Amino acid sequence: MKEFTLHVLAADRVFYNGPCVSISAPASDGEFGVLANHENTIIAIIPGTIRFRTPEGNEHKAVVSQGVMKIENNDVLVLVHSCERPEDIDRVRAERALEEAMRQLKQKQSKREYHIAQANLARALSRLKNHKKP
Repeated sequence: MKEFTLHVLAADRVFYNGPCVSISAPASDGEFGVLANHENTIIAIIPGTIRFRTPEGNEHKAVVSQGVMKIENNDVLVLVHSCERPEDIDRVRAERALEEAMRQLKQKQSKREYHIAQANLARALSRLKNHKKP
């Protein structure tokens, strides 16, 4: 299979950097898939799960917050605020974040604060949906 270079970067760390044969990422209009030699483009990523396969056939999943994916010359760069493996998600912490986001949405606030609360809610829901029990 043909491959490309994938870089998955969160605000606090490098999640993955290496060869890849396919990736799919959540976008506002559905899942966006990429294979080798994809057309150059940039897409907005919404909170959800990215899935990518390495040349060895290993499939990886990561729960991500909002960000962007840039595809250029067989090089894919995923930049997100946060990125974590499903097995690393702390369910109790994610439930608290969900409750806090819901509380914030109910308060009177500026448009900016409302959008931040919406993003926090989407991230918390995605984390809980993809949480893996140890």
